[in-house]
Amino acid sequence: MFDHIPLSNSLEALIVHDHREFLAELGLDVGLHDRLLESIGESYAEAVLSQRTRPEAMEYFDQAVHESHGARVKEIADARDRGARMLGTFCIYVPEEIVLAAGAIPFALCGGTGFSVPYAEKRLPRDICPLLKSTLGLAFSKTCPYGPVKDMAVGETTCDAKKKTWDLLAALGTNIHVLELPQTKTDAARRLWLSEVLGFRTRVEELTGRRIEADALGEAIRVMNRKRRLLAELAQLRTADRPPISGTDALVVMQVALIDEPRRFCDALEGLLAELHERMRNGNTPFPAGARRVLVSGCPAVMGNWKLHHVIESSGAVVVGDESCTGSRYYRHLVEENGRSLQERLEALADRYFRIDCACFSPNTERVERVAEMARECRADAVVQYVLQFCHAYNVESVRIADTLGRAGIPSLTIVSDYGGEDTGQIRTRVEALLESVGV
Repeated sequence: MFDHIPLSNSLEALIVHDHREFLAELGLDVGLHDRLLESIGESYAEAVLSQRTRPEAMEYFDQAVHESHGARVKEIADARDRGARMLGTFCIYVPEEIVLAAGAIPFALCGGTGFSVPYAEKRLPRDICPLLKSTLGLAFSKTCPYGPVKDMAVGETTCDAKKKTWDLLAALGTNIHVLELPQTKTDAARRLWLSEVLGFRTRVEELTGRRIEADALGEAIRVMNRKRRLLAELAQLRTADRPPISGTDALVVMQVALIDEPRRFCDALEGLLAELHERMRNGNTPFPAGARRVLVSGCPAVMGNWKLHHVIESSGAVVVGDESCTGSRYYRHLVEENGRSLQERLEALADRYFRIDCACFSPNTERVERVAEMARECRADAVVQYVLQFCHAYNVESVRIADTLGRAGIPSLTIVSDYGGEDTGQIRTRVEALLESVGV
């Protein structure tokens, strides 16, 4: 079984700098925010910090998580004081390169904690996905420090609940831009998506007062492609016979990728990769020989949500890949860098983001086949499909994926869950039964 150290030995690592006065100035409910951080900290200690033989370079990513409600907020606020603008995003379809090229800061606003869900359920239907309820609950409870420092929120039309949420946020006074995402991948849909990307460029230029030039966009594309290449290298290392890093730690790296300054993140990731290559040479791995290999596919596990990976790996298996928006969908395709004009680079950008295979598309044969292909690439013994409760697109699509995996001889299990801990025992029982069926 994957070895964990006692929780009490990990709590000291959760100490972060005190930004309470600054957060109070932003209008946060500091007392409630303290309780939020305590809740997230306990989850992080149990699921992440409790692991043995973690890479030393993970210290940077631990600190990034811990300071995501402190130093990172202050860093963004200071940049705004110098004239920069901050755009909050909810989806990996938002072209970050356009934001960076305008000198602005992109930041993922999605919530992954169950702490804030009750505050959303006072105003929203209970039967919508926990990601939306967590995100809006943070805003309604005045515990999200990024609300006061964002200049614009960027939504998209990936699901009905999100579309109605953007209307609600706009009615509450949020400056929001919504990207119309086509639901098919026809030539007409591609043209529509290009027009949306061009419109987003215009909106960002208006917000920042800065015209996006071809050179600036080219540099932003190179920065983001560097990030994608490094994340792909991390994913490749996880396919080794005995991976040098746990799937839980790899998930943390992905979560930090969505909130950190990209160049700094890449430098830190290069350091981690160098250590992982050294661990490979020395045979230093957190997993015993013969540990069963699991691919996780489906809905994203954003910061605050480490439940499924922790359950799988503390049950004796290793998560060797993630087919999700906090996994391969984020880094899988590069933006073509050969274009010279601004229009060529914008078209290359639109083409790259249009290739993302979200479950909102129909038909979606590409993703169905991709899950089976990735399972083979990772040499997974089984696939666990992760579906956030009330996410109908991923839930329905999981049936077709399970059938495809079954025909390929790959066992699978579909887990439908929210951000609460009440079902952890049940999930563990089902995961252990799956692992037993493949020989753990």
